[in-house]
Amino acid sequence: MSAAGHRTDLLVDVLRRAQARGATAADGFLIEEQHFTASVRLGQVDTVKHSRDQRLSLRVFAGRASAAASTSDLSRDSLERVVDEATALARVTAEDPHAGLPDPGELIGAVPDLELEDTAGEELEPEAKIELARQTEAAALASDPRIANSEGAEYWDRRARYAYATSHGFARGYATSAFGLSVSPVACENGEMQRDYWYSAARHRRALEEPAAIGRTAARRALRRLGARKVKTVEVPVVFDPDTAASLVRAVAGAASGPSLYRRASFLLDRLGKRIAAPAVNIVDDGLMPRALGSRPFDGEGLATRRTVLVGDGVLESYLLDSYSARKLGLRSTHHASRDGSGVGVSTTNLVLQPGPATPAQLIGSVKSGFYVTELIGFGINGVTGDFSKGAAGQWIENGELAYPVEEVTVAGNLLEMLVAIEGIGNDLVLRDRTVAPTLLIGRMVVAGN
Repeated sequence: MSAAGHRTDLLVDVLRRAQARGATAADGFLIEEQHFTASVRLGQVDTVKHSRDQRLSLRVFAGRASAAASTSDLSRDSLERVVDEATALARVTAEDPHAGLPDPGELIGAVPDLELEDTAGEELEPEAKIELARQTEAAALASDPRIANSEGAEYWDRRARYAYATSHGFARGYATSAFGLSVSPVACENGEMQRDYWYSAARHRRALEEPAAIGRTAARRALRRLGARKVKTVEVPVVFDPDTAASLVRAVAGAASGPSLYRRASFLLDRLGKRIAAPAVNIVDDGLMPRALGSRPFDGEGLATRRTVLVGDGVLESYLLDSYSARKLGLRSTHHASRDGSGVGVSTTNLVLQPGPATPAQLIGSVKSGFYVTELIGFGINGVTGDFSKGAAGQWIENGELAYPVEEVTVAGNLLEMLVAIEGIGNDLVLRDRTVAPTLLIGRMVVAGN
C-alpha cells in the first residue's frame, strides 16, 4: 500500500455526480486500510487476523443545508446510491448558517513529507510477526521466577491511505503505517497475583523497542505491584507517572474541543485567554512532527496541519476547532477537523505536555507522604464541571521514597484546581503515543481508601 495509490480520482468523480444532482458544494474523504494482528499466550499462537477495510464518506451542501452518507462498497452502483442519498437528505434538511466548506484559499498546497509511511523496511512474513510477539512474552517470563503466567503478547501493524477532495477542485492524499508490540505478564507470590503491561508503537517498524526490553519493562511493572495494600482516606500530594499524567492532558483537550464548547458542556467555556494552570504548564498540539503517531499533513477538511499552543505558561491560548465549530463560536478553525465515518469532528494530533527540569526521583523525593499513581481505572471525569474521580493503583511515598504498592483507592479532585496545583513537571517525556506527558506532581488531592 503506497502513497502512489491515492484514490483522489474516485473522490473527484463522486463529487461531480453530487453537483450534477444539485449539490452547491461537496467534499469527500476516503480511507483504505489493511490490518494485521497476532497474539500469543504462553508461547502458543492465540489469534491471527488480517483484514482490509475501506470507507468513503460524502458530505454535500444545498445552500446552507448539509447531509452526509458513507459506504464501504466502492462499486459504481453503491457510489451512485450514496450520492443519491446524501443529495436527497440535504434537500430536506434545515439550513444552518454555520454549515459550509472552508474557504478554498485556506486549503493546503503542497503536502509535506512527514515520513509517516515505512517504505524502507522489508515486509515481514506472518511467522516473523508472530515470533516478535513470542519473543516479547518470553522475555517477560524469563525476567523473574515470580512471573509465572501471562495474559499474552501481541504484534500488530496497520497501513492506510487517505484521500480528500472538495468541489472547489482540491484533491490530495497521503499514506501512513504504524506498528506495535505489547505484553501483559502476571506476577505471582504467596497466592497473590498482579498483572501489568508495557507496549511500544511507532510509524516505522525498526523504531519499535526491542522485544526483550518491552518484556522486561512489563515484568518489572507487574512485580512492583506485589504486596499491594489499601490505605486510609487522606489528602496528600499526588505524583502521576507519564501514562496517567497523559490522561489529564487528554481531558483538557476534550474540554477545549469545539463541539464541547458550543454545546456548553465544557469546564473551559469562556476561559480563552485566562489562566487555567500553573505557570510552568505548557501543552502543545503539533501535527507536523516527523514519524510521530498523530502527525498528518492536513486535517479532515484539507487545512494544513500546524503547531497549536493549547496552554502557554498556564494560560489557555487556543481552543481546538474545525470549520463548523469555529463559525459557531465566532472564531477561526485551528485545523483540527477529523473524519470518522460520514461525520466531521474534532481531534488532536500529537498532544504534548512539555517537560520540566526535575527528574521523577526529585519529584518523588520532595514528597514526605503521598501517592505515586501508575494506573487509573474507569472514566470518572465530568467534562462540564471538571470533577475528577478515578480508581487508581500505584505506590505509597514515605519520606521521599516509594515505600509499598497500593491498590483499590480512588483519586479525586477538580481538574481546574488540579492544573493550578501542579508543583512539579518531570523531564522524562517520551514520545511513545499520540498524547504524552512527563511525570507530574500535584500539590494536594484526596486519596480515598478504607
